[in-house]
Amino acid sequence: MNILFVASVYRHLIAFHIPYIQYFQSQGYNVWAAGTGEKDRAILEDLMVKCVDIPFSRNPLSVQNVDAYNQLKKVFSKQTFELVHVHTPVASLLTRAAFRKSQHGKIIYTAHGFHFFSGAPKQNWLIYYTAEKMAARWTDHLITINKEDYKNGLRFGIKESDISLVHGVGVEPVKNISSDKKTLKQLLGLSTNAIVISYVAEINRNKNHQFLLSNWKRIKEQSPQAALLLIGDGEHRDEIEKYVQEHSLEDIQVLGFRNDVAELLGITDIVSLLSHREGLPKSIMEAMVASIPCVVSDTRGLRDLITSGESGFVIPHGNDDLLVDSFVSLLNQEEMRQKMGKNAYKEVEPYLLENVLKEYIKIYDRVLRKG
Repeated sequence: MNILFVASVYRHLIAFHIPYIQYFQSQGYNVWAAGTGEKDRAILEDLMVKCVDIPFSRNPLSVQNVDAYNQLKKVFSKQTFELVHVHTPVASLLTRAAFRKSQHGKIIYTAHGFHFFSGAPKQNWLIYYTAEKMAARWTDHLITINKEDYKNGLRFGIKESDISLVHGVGVEPVKNISSDKKTLKQLLGLSTNAIVISYVAEINRNKNHQFLLSNWKRIKEQSPQAALLLIGDGEHRDEIEKYVQEHSLEDIQVLGFRNDVAELLGITDIVSLLSHREGLPKSIMEAMVASIPCVVSDTRGLRDLITSGESGFVIPHGNDDLLVDSFVSLLNQEEMRQKMGKNAYKEVEPYLLENVLKEYIKIYDRVLRKG
């Protein structure tokens, strides 16, 4: 008996779906994976996963995807699967199209954040909504991870029994929290009394670092002890570093990609993410598991996680005054940070891996029984 996991890149499967792969292996299934990425393929193969390289392109209009579609059809003509679980937009669309005439097996799609959403460009709705509605006909079960996507999924004409809203892909308790905060702060050039804000995200337009940076001087005027760590790399890193320098923004460090995010959370007092688009960001869930209050934008996925005034603050895009006031309130009130941090942990409990895995297993069992 075979199970196939599909994503545009193997890295996605490694980052989010290893526990689900291992669950099927524990039940006696042979697990396969389809995607791209030579180094990540080796990691999956070490876990006894049989990998099939499919040349997906994330650009839905790329001719490369024609080849990917044809290769998928060959795979399904030669091999049967009890269940195919697809992820990422382009890979999921191509896989469902290639699998739609299969006489054996079922297919599940987890939407990690539709590219159409409230406030998205019209072209996103025209292209992605149309494609997803068409592909819904070839989908035995649709899994969504935030309320807005669930409601949009129902618009595809899917029966309520064939769509689920689950608590993400699961988050585990943060390990290796730094016990020697003083030393780590010194290594980073932070003062021992600095109150640290961490922004864990790829540096690109969508993650919207600029919203915080453009208000940083106002925050520092009222909370001089504030320090900001930008954790992550990306195509706009040089632009962000230039902005920080040209505007003489103090106590900001652009750390780039780090393997020690868990340790950095150990010296973090507040976590922020002000994205324009999210599915259900793991960085915020990891902060909540570490009992850290969060300041986030009023964006799908972020507002699913944070209750404004309870576990942090949810800020409408462009509301500079509320952003500044929210940060200053947290920075200047340790008791508020502790209270909101405790609330954050309570709110994230349903998203813990042990709980989410149970949700997925129920869906897997129900879909497989239909077969």
